[in-house]
Amino acid sequence: MIIVTGGAGLIGSAVVQHLNRLGREDILIVDHLGHTGKWRNLAPLRFMDYLEKDAFERMLDDGSLKGRLPEGRSLEAVIHLGACSATTEPDATYLIRNNFEYSRKLALCALAADARFIYASSAATYGDGEHGFVDDESQLPLLRPMNMYGYSKQLFDLWALRQGLLDRIVGIKYFNVYGPNEQHKGEMRSLVLKAYEQISATGTLRLFKSHRPEYGDGEQLRDFVYVKDAAAMTLHFLQNRSDSGLFNVGGGTTVSWNRLARAVFNAMERPVTIEYIDMPESIRSTYQYLTCADTSRIRSAGYLDAVTPVEEAVTDYIRNYLVPGKRLGD
Repeated sequence: MIIVTGGAGLIGSAVVQHLNRLGREDILIVDHLGHTGKWRNLAPLRFMDYLEKDAFERMLDDGSLKGRLPEGRSLEAVIHLGACSATTEPDATYLIRNNFEYSRKLALCALAADARFIYASSAATYGDGEHGFVDDESQLPLLRPMNMYGYSKQLFDLWALRQGLLDRIVGIKYFNVYGPNEQHKGEMRSLVLKAYEQISATGTLRLFKSHRPEYGDGEQLRDFVYVKDAAAMTLHFLQNRSDSGLFNVGGGTTVSWNRLARAVFNAMERPVTIEYIDMPESIRSTYQYLTCADTSRIRSAGYLDAVTPVEEAVTDYIRNYLVPGKRLGD
């Protein structure tokens, strides 16, 4: 039995869909559906059971989770992708409870059952990149995330390091993930989806101006990774249990906002029309101008598949999902 927390979310639903393609349906999905419309992501997927996050956490607390597993089935793995992923979330207490304390409980539960534990860390832990974007565990204490979301992820990474657990569990430092099944994410939706909506409505895309002289407007750089690639990279560690620790999951290269925007316009067969607007003062001090995953460690761990180029991935996303209104697995 495999537990996937956050299984209705962007990465989680892609992981479940990838498991389905591998012939796995013995999956317990945990999530908080609320009023977000995430339930639509579940409809095409095949899984054995579903639990709301609060009910699941109560089972962790009272030790009754084992009784929820089907008779004769043991817990093989926990893929923990459920978290508050809003980089602008101001409630530090909420982030600590949801992203740190909950993760700690789940890790201990998985380890007690001798189950594989794979969890979502984040590239946000790297902060402004002063110490690079290398998934080197010895560098963890030096990292300074630029927002509370990043710190909540960093806190769990540090706990796992200090408890000596990083040789038994896998932490995935996701960079900018985009793709089908992200409609519920509100302001945390990728630029691809936001651009598709803006261009559909107005024919124009608005991007932030640069407020640093070394970067032109729209030339701020990010490492983007298609959600299908992110799911495949994640599940590499379910199938290969010999490697543990922290691993970057990204494209391994930089893409400017302008290049990403052009890919969207081209996929929509629209002329490129970009308007540059001032970046809000509230985010200027914490805005990342460059992220780029060093993916040498995951490559050394045996993941050899090529990452989908951004133009190809954006075209697939828009033409096969957004235009026809489909979800992964449809």
